[in-house]
Amino acid sequence: MNELSRRLIDEWQGGFPLCERPFAVVAERLSASEDAVLEILRELLADGTLTRFGPLYQIERLGGAFSLAALQAPEADFERITAIVNGFPEVAHNYRRNHAFNMWFVLATETPAGMNDTVERIAAATGLPVLNFPKEHEYFIEARFTVGAGRVEGSAPPAEHPSPPAPLPPGERGVSVQALRPVILATQAGLPLTPQPYHAIAAQLDSNVETVIAGLQALLDAGAIRRIGVVPNHYRIGYAANGMTVWDVADAKVDELGERVGALEFVTHCYRRPRHLPDWPYNLFAMAHGASRDEVAAKADRIAEILGDACRARDILYSTRILKKTGLRLNG
Repeated sequence: MNELSRRLIDEWQGGFPLCERPFAVVAERLSASEDAVLEILRELLADGTLTRFGPLYQIERLGGAFSLAALQAPEADFERITAIVNGFPEVAHNYRRNHAFNMWFVLATETPAGMNDTVERIAAATGLPVLNFPKEHEYFIEARFTVGAGRVEGSAPPAEHPSPPAPLPPGERGVSVQALRPVILATQAGLPLTPQPYHAIAAQLDSNVETVIAGLQALLDAGAIRRIGVVPNHYRIGYAANGMTVWDVADAKVDELGERVGALEFVTHCYRRPRHLPDWPYNLFAMAHGASRDEVAAKADRIAEILGDACRARDILYSTRILKKTGLRLNG
């Protein structure tokens, strides 16, 4: 990977400019040309080094819901089950993991009420029980990867951040989700790779560039967009091991300890989720990545030190294959 590609990935996972010629601003900061930045982005997306480029939407702030779900797909039928699950537009991510529950997918629905319906429809379509793990408390989420598996960066969420994030009231900070829905629909799959992407979106919406930029800025300010930038495929930039560490933590202590686990510099996601007894005793989930499984296991040991006697059982589910990764998709 050349220096421009590395810097583009390392430095532009957020903060992409909202202006007339944003790629020119990026190019200036990278000491490159606008054309070179656009070409590199096209190459990185085409070869899978980047999974997407554009806004990362927070669906809960838009009035919707996120959840994690899992099922046990028979090995002989795994590919057919994968195709069925991936065919649901509500499935944003899907991973194969080394566990009896071997398929784990993230669901995003436009309303909280739609989540149970989606889970039931997937169960009916696959003929398999689906375990639903809605987020009960969010301790941390902010995954930013540097090329070469050198580190995962992020900062702890502010203490006042609710969990899950509350939907935006109508007109909060001047934001009307319904009024901005066309902008969301036009950008949820990513931004156009043209010198003036916001002009292209405005033309698509029969609007003007000022309205598009103002709308995206309002969504950012309100937390409906987490960030705007590149999203790297962590496997392609040196993070060969992706471990979902899971813990059975005493209910009386899980929130206190979950905050401490979420503050660890290597944890990219940390949540409290429901148990599903007797098959699933774990209520604390923390994602860790590394160049090897040994590295992830060592990070899990650091989590174990924090949890101490409050932890009664633990496991690490390593992902072995990305089955789907598209991000949020609202229906048009």
